[in-house]
Formats: sequence, C-alpha cells, structure tokens
Amino acid sequence: MLHVYSFAEERSALKKQLSRSVTFDLSVHSAVDEILQQVRQQGDRAVLDYTERFQGIRLSTMQVPSDAIDEAYRNADSAFLAVLEEAYANIVRFHQHEVEKSFFYEADGGVVLGQRVTPMEKAMLYVPGGKASYPSSLLMNAAPAKVAGVKDIFITTPCDDSGEVSANILAAAAVAGIHSVYKLGGAQAIAAFAYGTETIPKVDIITGPGNKYVALAKKQVFGHVAIDSIAGPSEVVIIADESANPDFIVLDMFAQAEHDPDASAVLITNSAQLAAKVRDCAETRLASMLRRDIISTSLQNNGAIVLVGSLEEACVVSDMIAPEHLELHVDHPWDILPFLHHAGAIFMGGYSCETVGDYYAGPNHTLPTSGTARFFSPLSVRDFVKHTSIISYSKNQLSRCGEKIAAFADHEGLQAHAEAIRERLKTL
Repeated sequence: MLHVYSFAEERSALKKQLSRSVTFDLSVHSAVDEILQQVRQQGDRAVLDYTERFQGIRLSTMQVPSDAIDEAYRNADSAFLAVLEEAYANIVRFHQHEVEKSFFYEADGGVVLGQRVTPMEKAMLYVPGGKASYPSSLLMNAAPAKVAGVKDIFITTPCDDSGEVSANILAAAAVAGIHSVYKLGGAQAIAAFAYGTETIPKVDIITGPGNKYVALAKKQVFGHVAIDSIAGPSEVVIIADESANPDFIVLDMFAQAEHDPDASAVLITNSAQLAAKVRDCAETRLASMLRRDIISTSLQNNGAIVLVGSLEEACVVSDMIAPEHLELHVDHPWDILPFLHHAGAIFMGGYSCETVGDYYAGPNHTLPTSGTARFFSPLSVRDFVKHTSIISYSKNQLSRCGEKIAAFADHEGLQAHAEAIRERLKTL
C-alpha cells in the first residue's frame, strides 16, 4: 500500500510519484464554461435548471429562511454546539491578530502619503455539502470575513434532493452570526454570485473549497470577483525521526487519505526502523477504517514513505512538495523550522496533529494545495480587505519636483502626462 523510496537513490521516481498541480481535463472545462455562460445570460432560470439537474430538486426558493437557521441552532446537540462556539471563538481570536491598520505619514514639503485599509462590501463563502456537511469550513471562512468587517456575508452550500440543508451547517451559520444562506452548489453557485442574477447579489470575493467544478469555476470568474485560491485535493507531509509514534503517524496519514482518492499522505524519515513500523502499522489498521477503500486508493496512488539521510534533507524533500499540511514528529521541531520554507500550515510535535488545526486551534484550515504553498497563503483577514494608496501633494512640493516628474514623462513619450504637471507649474 505504501511504497518506500530512498531519496538518494530514487529521486526521479519520487518526483513523479509526488508531482501535483492544479489542472482540469477538457470535459470539466467544457462543462464549467457552459454553466458560466448560461448563468450569466439566463440568471435565476439557469441556476434553478442546473440545481435541478445536479442536486435533484427544483427549488421554489434558493435561500434558507432565517427562522430555519434559528431553529437549527435551538435544536442542535448542546455538546456539539458548545464545541462549535469554542472553535469559532478560537478562530476569531487568531484572525484578530491579522488585522491591518491604515497608515499615513508626512513627507518633505507638506506631502502626506498613506494607505487606507477597508473591508470588501460583499463576500460569498462556499461550503461543501450534499452527501456530507462541513460546518468547520463555514467557521473557517466566516471568521476572517467577520473580523475584516465585511458588511454583507452570504453562504451557499448544496442542499439534498429534498431541498434541505444540513442542520449542522445552519447551526454553524448561526454561531457565526450569518443568516444569508443559500441552497446552491457547484459551478452554478459560483457563477450566480460572481455575475449576479435577478435575486442573487453579485459579490466582491468568493472563498471556500469545493470539487473540481467549483475550483475551476472560481478560476474562470477571477477578475469578475476576487477569490482566495484554487483548491486541489488535500495533502499532508510528515517529517519524523526515531522518536516518533508510528500509530500517530499512520492515523494522521489515514486522516488525510480518507478525504479523497486523490488526497496525498507522505512520510519523510531518517529512520528505516520507523519506516518499517509505519508500513506494518498501516497494513494492520486499515481494515478497521470505515473509509478503508478510499484510504487504500489514496495511499497507493499518491502516498509514499521517503527515507532520507538527515532531517535537513527531509526539509529539502518537504520543500520540494510544498505541502498543504506539514507535521513535524521530531524531538526538537523548533530546531528544524528555519529549514522549512514552503507549507500551508506547520504542526509542531507529535501532539499537534492536523485534526486540531482542522477544527479547533484557530489558524485557518483553508490552505494552499498542489504545491501552491510556494506562493499562496492560508485564508486570512487580508483576503477580505483592500488597500488604497492616499497621496496629498502640496503646491510647494510640486514646484520643487514638478519639472523632474514632467521630464520623466517625456522620456516615456507621454506628452499629456508631462503637460499636466507643467500646466500646474505655470500657476505657482
């Protein structure tokens, strides 16, 4: 199930095994392009048609009634509700540390320069749903939008074939203080909020994970709206030394693999003994897993154990992958942190498992995948704000610098730019 590679001897084979990118086949492109075009042209009618086709119901209303959200909150299991509220408080507390402040400063000659930070006005948060529900995704997307100060926050999540949205999703929406919840999923939901329809508002940003149709739709509407990132299948890399607990490692790899047959779980270790224990433990524990078929396929196709000569070399291999999640099951995780440059989130030590981050700790679990951690970051307050430059020039400073600025424009061959300065200089 898990192939063991030697990084020193099988580097090319390992690269081929672990190569991941955000790509979509032609059939997905064709389907998404058609959906986007139809929703843009036909609005609500197309949204309802595609919802009937893909979700199995002709909706009479696309929005969940506000009282249904309140009812879901009142009827939620009290223990589960307590965990939702604790988790949301942790997530909000973390994101409050990300808040940026506007700044202004006075330069020479009475010039005032600065940058104003303002929230976006409208955001749509996509929450996967239908066969499964993910209230954790709702909390993770809602918290930074709320902390940023977004005025209008809309949630959309696929309903089932009876038109119902998961009560857990609705309870989480109530915890986050959001009562604008729609029953839509797929590329049609992305299109509706990107372009706007007769009844669905056009938003400024769309965030949240989804299937390949949702991911491609987000990519295609970028420019009409902002997006967080283009999500691919989930992934974890675990760096471990001889001190690591093999059961911890196996269950963390299974936790990633059970998401999706395309998910990836990789162990990098400098201990051949640990590698053997992990491989044996995985074979033994697989039979007890409810999603064992998905786990087995994921690990067979996208998993690996990589033997390296040192923990420093393990960091090189990890950076080559640039994983979404990186766990450090080593004696001194803080010692190797400076050698790691590319990861969406790093979990320090054997007791800091990914599951803690997925649900409760506070940092956002919406993370870059497929190697995009080299240049993308976790979802944050920064995704929901804009930065506007402020420039206030005085007459005195323009008189000092104006001719130099006009000459700069002359060198670029832009006459009107230069004349706009010189006309003002005539008045000084």
